[in-house]
Amino acid sequence: MDDHGRGSGPRPPDGGEDPLDPGTPDPLPYEGVWRFTAPAVDASVPQARHAVRDLLYRQEVPVSDDLVQGLLLIVSELVTNAVRHAALLSPMLAVEVAVGAEWVRVSVEDNHPYRPTALEAAHSETGGRGLLLVREVTREAGGVCDVEHTSSGGKVIWAALPLKSVHVS
Repeated sequence: MDDHGRGSGPRPPDGGEDPLDPGTPDPLPYEGVWRFTAPAVDASVPQARHAVRDLLYRQEVPVSDDLVQGLLLIVSELVTNAVRHAALLSPMLAVEVAVGAEWVRVSVEDNHPYRPTALEAAHSETGGRGLLLVREVTREAGGVCDVEHTSSGGKVIWAALPLKSVHVS
């Protein structure tokens, strides 16, 4: 499977870092990449949110409560989108949490080939704003988000946020 932005930073340079390079510092205790799969069903939304929250606390990632809430909202929205819009072609989805020394990235991958579009929903509608919300939460935290295609023909949607709080006006 391709790297798809899952290297040592939110957007690693081509080729990534050489793990045998003696100039590379040892990872901090909380650094790593964790991935789990779940069926594309409604019950997976709270399960994914709880799994990400528990992982951050278990690994003792130095995250503020505000950052945790933002990450959990992003996970909820991305998993909900995969369940609602991709389940027919992708009965399973994958959630990945990657933590570096200065950032944390969450991503949701499914096998549906179509790239999602952030739509402006009418005020009377109760849904349809998930990707807009993900973009706004990511932007306010000083992070980046993107959608990329996978080598298997699906897509991965990810958001990377700095561990240090950055509020963008």
